[in-house]
Amino acid sequence: MGFLDNLRNSQKENLHANWKTLDSEAQLKEVIQGSHERPVMLFKHSTTCGISAGAKHRLEAEWDIDPAKMDFYYLDLLNHRSVSNLIAETLDVIHQSPQIILVKDGQAVYNTSHHAIDATAVNNALANI
Repeated sequence: MGFLDNLRNSQKENLHANWKTLDSEAQLKEVIQGSHERPVMLFKHSTTCGISAGAKHRLEAEWDIDPAKMDFYYLDLLNHRSVSNLIAETLDVIHQSPQIILVKDGQAVYNTSHHAIDATAVNNALANI
């Protein structure tokens, strides 16, 4: 197993306890439908990108969002690019990585990317919907 394989595997195994893995187009459709019940946050992550790794680390280190307030999904977009493409198409957001998208009632109500990703911004966006 090479260095990049080890990096991908270690990042997959070290997700925050409240994060769920998003790995199929069918699941994405269910997740978006579920946003009618409570908000959903999607984190699109490139496992080979240093900026994406930094954003993931900041989120995990600062995470204090009550899991009863929303569902949080992690997408390894290198392994599931078709899901990432469907997110962009369905929610009418430009693909970026790393990227956070807050979904409520089937619509993207907030999205940000790269260095702007942090837990405070997620909390603020959640408070405003």
